[in-house]
Amino acid sequence: MTDSPALPAPWPAPVAPGTVDATVTVPGSKSVTNRGLVLAALSSEPGWLRRPLRSRDTLLMAEALRTLGVGIEETASSSSAGSAGADALPGGGEAWRIIPAGLHGPATVDVGNAGTVMRFLPPVAALADGPIRFDGDPRSYERPLDGVIDALRVLGARIDDDGRGALPMTVFGGGAVEGGAVEIDASSSSQFVSALLLSAPRFNQGVEVRHVGAALPSMPHIRMTVDMLRSVGAQVDTPEAGGEPNVWRVTPGALLGRDLVVEPDLSNAQPFLAAALVTGGRVTIPDWPEHTTQPGDALREIFTAMGGSCELTDHGLTFTGNGKIHGIDVDLSEVGELTPGIAAVAALADSPSTLRGVAHLRLHETDRLAALTKELNELGGDVTETADGLHIRPRPLHGGIFHTYEDHRLATAAAVIGLAVEGVEVENVATTGKTLPDFPAMWTEMLDPSAAPARRA
Repeated sequence: MTDSPALPAPWPAPVAPGTVDATVTVPGSKSVTNRGLVLAALSSEPGWLRRPLRSRDTLLMAEALRTLGVGIEETASSSSAGSAGADALPGGGEAWRIIPAGLHGPATVDVGNAGTVMRFLPPVAALADGPIRFDGDPRSYERPLDGVIDALRVLGARIDDDGRGALPMTVFGGGAVEGGAVEIDASSSSQFVSALLLSAPRFNQGVEVRHVGAALPSMPHIRMTVDMLRSVGAQVDTPEAGGEPNVWRVTPGALLGRDLVVEPDLSNAQPFLAAALVTGGRVTIPDWPEHTTQPGDALREIFTAMGGSCELTDHGLTFTGNGKIHGIDVDLSEVGELTPGIAAVAALADSPSTLRGVAHLRLHETDRLAALTKELNELGGDVTETADGLHIRPRPLHGGIFHTYEDHRLATAAAVIGLAVEGVEVENVATTGKTLPDFPAMWTEMLDPSAAPARRA
């Protein structure tokens, strides 16, 4: 649906002028924002999302829900929100009011290349009245969707995908979904499980999702889905609560509107924390939660093992590098989205690294394993792709164009390399707008806090 525009000139990644010492306010979590939008749209009463992420992926989700009839009112500042609006939130910030309505078609949903939109919304569309067509960027056609499509058919939905198990497709919403028990292989994406669970309270029989296949990746994201479902009144039985392994059950019932403050996106904090590690400096991320289901929280342990230390206080998380970067042997199966940034740091380390458990990254925005191998090696690196990850042997790196393949995490990984390697040019740095708007300006301000006023999420 969306043609790729001509790319601007590559962005020269700035070399760190010295040790970094900065406070970086990271915008809200994409994963929380998009789950919050779906749950609010399916609730029985209006709700609020405060400090949501405003990025390509979340705006695609919001616009898709609007096309299905959901009301989403955006408040840009505290002054215009009224007593129940954004000014009720300490420090102000943007707020979205979500007003549920009868879901209906015909409509066309543009998913872009957002996994959460292409996977979370077909179950919602099955609850609508009328046909809902799903389309997106060319890469979205290559990303697996069969787990959601096949499961929805078992649960009573009608879908026309011409047998591709992928986009484009049309969901013929019948106003209800019977629900029940279904088996899926979600080893290529935990989003298959989350997609079914999020809409399950609105299915007539709820749902029992049983994963069959290889180990599930990105389990923290499923735990996030479960926690958010429970926070709006859903009853969810999980393996962690003494249930069967790889089985999740959601009871049908009404969802409550709620007032949700979105946490900072901890995965998007990664390049800034990496800057402290690479430069032997210090970076503070305000409002880092003490308890969270976000995969990015694992950075505290992973980056500490690679060199430096962190301190979590009421103000936020401060990470301090010690001037040395050590290689690491780590299983990233639960936190695969952190792989590009960890690979970038590992390429600058004083010893080899092995990143394991992330074969599923071949099916993300691009084949991240192949892309990281190619781009790091073209800068002089020594990276070998393994069956389920990467082996990285540090070598002296040199400048060159780092291609991003329209993948936001490759772009931020390239910026990390550029801190220590002169002449790195990032192709299509604007792709960071997928989840981290205005990244180049944030990066510049981190390196030179006097370059611009402090920005807020």
